[in-house]
Amino acid sequence: MVDGARRRSREIKNRCGLISSGASLFCLCLAAALGYAIGGKSAGEPESPAGGADESSAFTAAPDAPETPRKPNILLIIGDDHAAWTLGSMGDPRKATPNLDRLASQGVLFERAYCNAPVCTPSRQSLITGTLPHAVGVTQLMTALPDGAATLGVLAARRGYETVAIGKMHFNGPSRHGFARRVDLAEWERRLKEDPPPGGDHRRPWHPFVDPARLWLNADCLDAGLAAKAMSSTFFIERAAREFRTSRKTPFAMVVGFYEPHSPFRFPTEWTGRYSPAGFSVPGLTAFDRREQPEVFADLTSGEIRGIQAAYFTSLSFLDHQIGRLMDALDSSGLANDTIVVYVGDNGYLLGQHGRFEKHCFYEQAVRVPLIIRWPSQIAAGRRVNDLVELVDVLPTVLALAGLPRPEGLHGIDLSPLLRGEPNARGHDVVYSEYTENEEAMVRDDRYKLIVGSGARLREDGYKTRNPLPLPGPYFRLYDEQRDPGETHDLSAEPAVAAVREHLLERMYERMKATSTGKHAIPAGLARLDAIAWRLKPRDPRPPGEPKKLALPSLLKPTARTGDARPAVKPSGP
Repeated sequence: MVDGARRRSREIKNRCGLISSGASLFCLCLAAALGYAIGGKSAGEPESPAGGADESSAFTAAPDAPETPRKPNILLIIGDDHAAWTLGSMGDPRKATPNLDRLASQGVLFERAYCNAPVCTPSRQSLITGTLPHAVGVTQLMTALPDGAATLGVLAARRGYETVAIGKMHFNGPSRHGFARRVDLAEWERRLKEDPPPGGDHRRPWHPFVDPARLWLNADCLDAGLAAKAMSSTFFIERAAREFRTSRKTPFAMVVGFYEPHSPFRFPTEWTGRYSPAGFSVPGLTAFDRREQPEVFADLTSGEIRGIQAAYFTSLSFLDHQIGRLMDALDSSGLANDTIVVYVGDNGYLLGQHGRFEKHCFYEQAVRVPLIIRWPSQIAAGRRVNDLVELVDVLPTVLALAGLPRPEGLHGIDLSPLLRGEPNARGHDVVYSEYTENEEAMVRDDRYKLIVGSGARLREDGYKTRNPLPLPGPYFRLYDEQRDPGETHDLSAEPAVAAVREHLLERMYERMKATSTGKHAIPAGLARLDAIAWRLKPRDPRPPGEPKKLALPSLLKPTARTGDARPAVKPSGP
């Protein structure tokens, strides 16, 4: 009887993730203590349960008490400017992402996932709230996420989850948005001061749109000036691993946001030479590409283009290495079977295609993103889904998988039937994305992509053309993604596909109208194109006195002029 009670108690403790096989209370406490010794306590951060919980209670479970099913843990991992086309599992020959490819083989890879805004802040806040950017009120880079937004952190905390946000979130304000613990660059900077990095701190300033593009896009393929041990992503992984080791009675909902592979494509000194510029090629340009190419990229040489590509892939390979370490920490904690893992890129990135090194547009490389979901105990491994899906679908999917209620007002669909391979499961028939800085939006179905622009806004994002043309007024672009995957031939004026253009235009209008409610509602009485143009104007709320420009991350040692951008004239459409 005694042995049976002990066995049942041990089983309960293992299911709750409190101890691993053969672990002792001493080892558990020691691991938690070492975690705090490594990272230090964040400013304003409440004590972790490892420091204040009564850990002995984990050993006093009544053997005959009925068990309450425990909710799964949630781990959302976000790469920065990570385009889907760079995954080895999506066919890239460089195989720079073996750990993400392994994660995909252990779960489900969505081959056609799209961000709802091709820029970091709107995409991330749309992702974490499950609502389109214009509805959450965040459509531009500098906008702060409203305090009342119902994020993953808010919704999970309401149901008893311990919530943690580590790394880049782009909240753009002091609020934690439902995350009880928040760790980012300030804590990492403090670590560098307390524990100077091996080899010294040799970070360089970063001056995008002030210095020539070859410098801020790292055409010389220079390392970040830090050893791998001192990189911000290493610090974030240490903090996440501490959370995995923490003894807790409730599940966690954690977001880990990395700053890689965003320009200037950071990688540690040990990664120098991982990819040679000679191994890359310069994409060809059409006459239309040259006419619309942002001036800032026009003077890049072939060698510089290859160097930028090599820097990006080196940073990407380092990100992949770090994600491998993060997953190893989760797996070794014994929590893998009880943890829903989601990996996404916040938006894509062009590396010379159409003459661009950016997102901020609707070419496929800019809007198609990685989306991988793994839950070993519940989701079969190795499935690939070709349905169209959006990042706004992630939150409703995670809530459904975790058995948490879906609040009203979410704009995405639950992808769990697709994850399970149910016979009638479907994604979207049309996906949507918007970029208000250029007053443009995109819809695409299985075959065609339609882009609509107001043609009425002077851009302020630094991407003016060399020979600015007069503002063109409303315009369309239509691409056949089956016959023209490179998106080089605009079909919008061709009579043979007029019905396609009309159908997709109506779908764009319907999506905008359905998701523009309350204070964001489109005024009554507007004609369809006028309503679309109204919706595309940026209307983000901004507190009085808030600066127009954001300070750049401190990991780059910015100077006073860092982040300044010259105003740009919006190029005309075809």
